[in-house]
Amino acid sequence: MSDAVTFRSYVKTIEDLSGPAGRLEALLNTGKENALYAALVAHPHPLGGGTMHNKVVYHAAKAFSSYGLPVLRFNFRGTGLSEGVHDEGRGEVDDVRVALNWLTVRYNLPILFAGFSFGSNVGLRACCGDPRVRGLVGLGLPVRAEGRDYTYNFLPGCGNVPKLFISGDHDEFSPRGVLESYLVAASEPKRIVWIEGADHFFAGTAQSPTFKLEGMSAALRLWLAESFGL
Repeated sequence: MSDAVTFRSYVKTIEDLSGPAGRLEALLNTGKENALYAALVAHPHPLGGGTMHNKVVYHAAKAFSSYGLPVLRFNFRGTGLSEGVHDEGRGEVDDVRVALNWLTVRYNLPILFAGFSFGSNVGLRACCGDPRVRGLVGLGLPVRAEGRDYTYNFLPGCGNVPKLFISGDHDEFSPRGVLESYLVAASEPKRIVWIEGADHFFAGTAQSPTFKLEGMSAALRLWLAESFGL
């Protein structure tokens, strides 16, 4: 029986993820003992109800886990049971670095990062240029959302690690043409995937009402297989 058939991941609570703001609530999807990478997934904006239990975050974590990778999800400071208070994206960059440090100590493996919305902007800022991070995924990168503007002038500093950007072609917080103008600055190798009929949350539109999360997950899994041989 193949390893892919026999492997079973389970979810466990992590109690020792702590940073400048205090303890951060976290969950770990366990991985294979011989995993080649560890993964980190960051959630959308807390003030909009974003947590590590968000559907997009869950599906991204599931995609990584399907290849037997250990996957860490956590709540940013002031979210859920995480200590501290929301810091408008500044302290949250440090939260991502704390999570990277935890994964390094626990597994000593190269890390693949994925973030959704606010989590993608904050996480990419933390991970770009970090030699431990070998792959970057931005899901639903926001440009302007609920009065908040997001910039991406850091993208040229992300180096030559593989990058994947997945967004809905009806993303209300990130018009396609505007986002594409930002992503031009990202160095190769990069892949940009537009999910047809999807909004910011990879839900459907009035013309295409079905959920698009499976399409997002399939694009992520394909990239993982092709870019990292998983």
